[in-house]
Amino acid sequence: MSTRGCALVILGPTAVGKSAVAIAVASAITDGGEIISADSRAFFRGLDIVTDKPSRAALNEVPHHLIDIVPVDGAYDAMAFRRDVERLILQIFDHRKTPIIVGGGTLYLGAILRGIFSGPASNKRLRAALSTEPLDQLYERLQEADPTAAAAIHPNDRLRIVRALEVAITTGEPISRLQQKAQPLPYLFRVFGLRRDRDDHRSAIAARVKRMLASGLIKEVSTMREHGLTQDCQAYRTIGVRETFSYLDGKITRAELEQQIVNNTWSLARRQMAWFRRDENVTWVDVTGKSAEEVGREITSELERESAETAVPDVLRD
Repeated sequence: MSTRGCALVILGPTAVGKSAVAIAVASAITDGGEIISADSRAFFRGLDIVTDKPSRAALNEVPHHLIDIVPVDGAYDAMAFRRDVERLILQIFDHRKTPIIVGGGTLYLGAILRGIFSGPASNKRLRAALSTEPLDQLYERLQEADPTAAAAIHPNDRLRIVRALEVAITTGEPISRLQQKAQPLPYLFRVFGLRRDRDDHRSAIAARVKRMLASGLIKEVSTMREHGLTQDCQAYRTIGVRETFSYLDGKITRAELEQQIVNNTWSLARRQMAWFRRDENVTWVDVTGKSAEEVGREITSELERESAETAVPDVLRD
């Protein structure tokens, strides 16, 4: 089965099993696939357990890109991701293989599937002034200035709240209106979404957090803290990092640490699904009770059916 001329996207909320399914699909494609990670935290080196990165064996089984590309105290934004994905898609097509973009990072997936505007350069003086205001006050200001953007941003996401306010103040236009002018990357994307039964999903999240803690999550975060990970770092916003900092500082117990990570992961999964449901181009696959191989076969069977019904279109849109 060939997918020549088409880039695949496998998206879904955290802990739904995207990585294993992507490997199964990549292995089933006739010419082979290469995976481009759209996991907003797998970009950072050193956070292997807390981000539940694919194992070394999995990384060796299928070529992966955009994993471990940023130091733990570094930064990586959606515009850089878009540029990297565009370069990698062309590179993978040159290899005569299929690009498979995999992840749940809505900001990053949006940059390629819905588009992203370049926006004004950051205003350090304005950002410094905004950073002194309480977070709840900043969010209220954003709700007044740009209710559409506010509805899409979590009230605790200071970075994105400040950026949205910065754009509104600097340009006089809401960031949500400017984003509507953005364009997706000019490729044909075939998008599959993975979802699972609510109770099954919550159980999977709880089991994953328990496994991560048993595998050394606390030690990993402690080590990264010693190597420059601070509250000012982008990687600090990774679920499991902030909570572990609180545990290491004696503010919460081990049991509270585990429960907070589970609760925050579930909240993230719900926000991700709300974002994904707005995309009408997603073909949804229920993974409840199925192995990664079974889900992979469902996806490849659908691709085979489609390729039999119609000729594969050109990569570039007209």
